[in-house]
Amino acid sequence: MPRESFDEQLRTLQEQILKMGGLVEEAMRRSIRSLVYQDLEEAERIIESDDLIDQVEREIEEQSLRLIALQQPLARDLRTVATVLKAIIDLERMGDHAVNIALITRRIGREPLIKPLIDIPRMADLVANMVKSSLDALVRQDVQLAERVCRSDDAVDEVYASLFDELMGFVLQGGDRQRATQAINLLFVARYLERIADHATNIGEGVIFLVTGQRVHFNKEPTRDRQAHLQADHSVHLDQEFQE
Repeated sequence: MPRESFDEQLRTLQEQILKMGGLVEEAMRRSIRSLVYQDLEEAERIIESDDLIDQVEREIEEQSLRLIALQQPLARDLRTVATVLKAIIDLERMGDHAVNIALITRRIGREPLIKPLIDIPRMADLVANMVKSSLDALVRQDVQLAERVCRSDDAVDEVYASLFDELMGFVLQGGDRQRATQAINLLFVARYLERIADHATNIGEGVIFLVTGQRVHFNKEPTRDRQAHLQADHSVHLDQEFQE
């Protein structure tokens, strides 16, 4: 395969990953809007649209593998295709989390919200910007932008920590099971957003490795205390599901 043909197919691959990223970013923003406005019809549309994201992922994967088989790229070119393959895995997981948020919207339904949803949309805006910038960094192979994406995760973690403490306060108050259950559901929404940010950070780290050959790790695990709380929340959430 001539070099010009390889470069053209690589550009097509980059266009496809931007398309997939756009679908994921849109799904995430729509899922948050459906939650804020308790738009159950929109939540259902988001859940159904996940198949499209999965389809684009399969197309990118097939195109990448075909490119490797026909061109047998070496060194930098192989790293580029490998980075794309890793990125679409992260994007697919982001799409799943957007669907998870829509499922939470469906679960809450139209019951009165326990608090005005201000921090969750603010967190979602930060995360959406990370997703877009991580893919821009990948296509442009921009290390500085990739590093900014990775460092942006700290701001997301700060909002998440604040939300965690506030929502756990509703859970620990006791006395009102419906309020506690909704607080847990909202806590999961915040957790899904935090995980999307982590996946965007993974893409940023992949770009840095692609360009520099250096492996860096910006993602941090939650503290042990917070992990324990999350596990407890998950148990309560499951108990609620089985009792319904």
